[in-house]
Amino acid sequence: MVKEQTRYSRLANITKLINTKLELREVLQHVTTAISEEIVQCDSVGIYLPQGDGTFRGYVGKPETINGMTLDMHIIDTNRDLLAKEVIETQKTIYIPNTSLDKRPDTWAIEGFEIKSLLVLPISYEQELFGLVFLFDYGIPMNLTESEIQTVEAYVNMAAVAIRNANNLTHKENLIAEKQLLLDVTRNLSMCSTMQQGLDTCFYYIAKVLNNYNIGAHLLDPLAGKRIKPAKLSKDSDWSEEDWMRTHQRVKIDPENDRVFHEVIRTKKAIIIPDVSKDGRPNHEACRDFGIKGMYMFPLVSMGEVLGVIAVVNLGEKMMIYSEATIQLCQSIVEATASTLSNLLYMEKQEVIIEERTSEITFKNRELERVVAELQQLSREKELILNSAGEGIFGLDLQGNITFCNPAGEAMLGYGTKELIGRPAGVIFYGKDYEKEDEDGYGGRKWDKCHTDDVFYRKDNTSFPVEYVISSIKEGEKIVGDVVTFKDITQRKQMEEEIKYHAYFDSVTDLPNRVLLKDRLNQGIKYAQMNGGKVALLYLDLDRFKFINDTLGHTYGDLLLRDVAKRLVDSIPKSATVSRQGGDEFTIFLPNINSKKEILKVVNQVIASFAEPFYIKDNEVYIKTSIGISLFPDHGDTSETLIKNADTAMYKSKEISGNSYHFFSTGMDTRTFEIVKFENALYKALDQEELILYYQPQINYETNAIVGVEALLRWNHPTEGMVPPDEFIPIAEETGLIVPIGEWVLRNACMQIKEWHKKGFPQISVSVNLSVRQFEQNNLFNTVKNILKRTDLSPEFLHLEVTENQIIKNTDVTLRTMEQLKGLGISIAIDDFGTGYSSLGYLKNFPISTLKIDKSFVQDIIKDDDNAAITNTIITLAQNLNLNVIAEGVETKEQAEFLAARSCYLMQGYYFSRPMKAEDIAELYLSCGVN
Repeated sequence: MVKEQTRYSRLANITKLINTKLELREVLQHVTTAISEEIVQCDSVGIYLPQGDGTFRGYVGKPETINGMTLDMHIIDTNRDLLAKEVIETQKTIYIPNTSLDKRPDTWAIEGFEIKSLLVLPISYEQELFGLVFLFDYGIPMNLTESEIQTVEAYVNMAAVAIRNANNLTHKENLIAEKQLLLDVTRNLSMCSTMQQGLDTCFYYIAKVLNNYNIGAHLLDPLAGKRIKPAKLSKDSDWSEEDWMRTHQRVKIDPENDRVFHEVIRTKKAIIIPDVSKDGRPNHEACRDFGIKGMYMFPLVSMGEVLGVIAVVNLGEKMMIYSEATIQLCQSIVEATASTLSNLLYMEKQEVIIEERTSEITFKNRELERVVAELQQLSREKELILNSAGEGIFGLDLQGNITFCNPAGEAMLGYGTKELIGRPAGVIFYGKDYEKEDEDGYGGRKWDKCHTDDVFYRKDNTSFPVEYVISSIKEGEKIVGDVVTFKDITQRKQMEEEIKYHAYFDSVTDLPNRVLLKDRLNQGIKYAQMNGGKVALLYLDLDRFKFINDTLGHTYGDLLLRDVAKRLVDSIPKSATVSRQGGDEFTIFLPNINSKKEILKVVNQVIASFAEPFYIKDNEVYIKTSIGISLFPDHGDTSETLIKNADTAMYKSKEISGNSYHFFSTGMDTRTFEIVKFENALYKALDQEELILYYQPQINYETNAIVGVEALLRWNHPTEGMVPPDEFIPIAEETGLIVPIGEWVLRNACMQIKEWHKKGFPQISVSVNLSVRQFEQNNLFNTVKNILKRTDLSPEFLHLEVTENQIIKNTDVTLRTMEQLKGLGISIAIDDFGTGYSSLGYLKNFPISTLKIDKSFVQDIIKDDDNAAITNTIITLAQNLNLNVIAEGVETKEQAEFLAARSCYLMQGYYFSRPMKAEDIAELYLSCGVN
């Protein structure tokens, strides 16, 4: 009973201590003392509080020193101490009577302190964890009863209440301090009368909060295109303001080259970068020059406008880490500063405006005094005229006669000084044929009082557009005459006409554009509807125009478009309209059509106009066109439908190379839709593993041995079956899919060759075709290099094939990439040699090792003397340049013998083998040799 009374007395005493103003440490020391005295078997009681890194550190306890370490040196790591982790997660007391039978406690502590039994309690209140309590004896089990554990829990609950009260008190004190600080900031800023005072106040309070005096302000200069400029540095900074400014002038920080400033200004949000070396956004050159290790950037924002940035930087090695509440407090200080700076800027602007207006008024008063002095020497009539505003001024009496004209008016009207005085105003309003009193009653004051769009006549009777106003001159209530003010608007009219022209005509060809075409087409359709007629629309696309642009340049392309436009205009009836849709596409609108015969006549004339070459700056160019035709009402009843269907028919014509035409028919639009579906399916083909590689053997005819294979791509469409490459490769080229597809081909071909080598098969090579799009990628060399590295394939076994047309595009880039690939040890071949447009000079300048004779020459070498001569020339050329040569498309023994007789032994084609799967190549050629 005495023990129970002592326990209740201690609990009451601790409760009393909690409600006093004792520090938290004193209260918790009383708690640990009470626990250790209550549980007499316990040698150690420790209270551990949470740290920012997730661990718990010793705070108070008994004894204060264990194994030579003070309690605050003891750390509980929940990653190692699973018992502590479980107590934290469950917030329940755990008692382990025998630690040797439990794996959860930290083994280092168990062994180091010879702990036999262990009690761990959470210090929690209302599901909020404040810390942990550990109890144990050295080398002796505590043998705690349930009642004793409940007693300890009662004391620990007191500790939780004490910690919560202390935290609440600290939080309230901090809030009060922050509110008082913000009140001080607001009060002191309100007393600032200059920008410098406002910034100094801001620096003082931010330094007080962050304990960092390296603070600077960068403000946006609206007169310099809103370029950010350093404005002010804290006087307590480690830099001098002179050095700070000099370094900024050298580094030239602005939003264009500093991503941090740019992001702060764009997002209007603070950016926290404790360590600049681990962040890619800061200007690292500037950070090195300034010695910056970390930075806090606060935007100065007032009424949604960014005025600048407050930068707080760390120059020491110790990283700056602040709480979110501290950062928010600093942001509040910066926001209050921004409001003050905005008001100061507004006041400064108002003062400047007042000074400017005062200066203007003073100047105008002086001018007015001068004018008044002059007016005193003039008649009353001239004084009233001079008081009117305008570029040209002339006065009229009640009979309509001119009484005065200023020099500007005389110059615009072409008259000499005072030459107009006394003449009727009609010579200006109506020209020199004007009669003062005519039968229509134009005499006297019979003209409009205000015109905003009219003409005046000069002395030579030429007219020019003007805006003019006529005002009555009164003396009291009596009208004594009129004064006319006017200005020449010739230039404005010209600009309006030019704007109108560009709204409806193409600037390159001077043809109607798509807007004017649509207007005329709509009118033609309405007329045809009312009269039961027909109209036709021809949609033209130039073949190989992109090649002209790519090889000769866009300037030559524009010249070609102008020549094409002229030929089209010369080829059509006068009632028709040629327009440019954009790019290399044109349309021809034929109204009032009676039969297809009329349309075909125009079509044939257009095609005939393309028969002769175009001459562009001494370059002879042959261009053909593909034409699609739609009719109203057969193929649509709106301009949009006719244009779309003619465009669809044009794409049908492009399937036949050059100067072909098609009328639109039902199903073409379905075909277009099918093409779109086909493209979408191709996008998915790579991910859905529908693409496969076939290999065609390359044979040394002299030894009858396989020396390599060419990798050929096929598409196994889920519904269409095997799609040949000539159907989907152009789509892949056009959409850009050829780049990832080409990389897939290259990677899988290298993997297959390496797999054959590992199996001990002959050390053959693989040839892979590269597309134009792949060569246009800046990372082609790195892509090839990485694939060789990942597949562990020696570069000598990879041969890359390019076409002649590829090497003439972007010559410098192509040459550099080819030299890099050659440097790896990769062989480069020109595919389809002799069919392109390249110069033979490329064979000397480019790092080429092999020529591939195109199959179009090989197919007829036995029957066609020209093909035989070309093939023979290519072989001789390659041998003279020390290049390898391989013939494609060999289909007969006679072709093979012809090539071998001329020392061209490397061949591929159906005579030896069709393309086949990898397993068939291994079985037929690599395992057993060539049959």
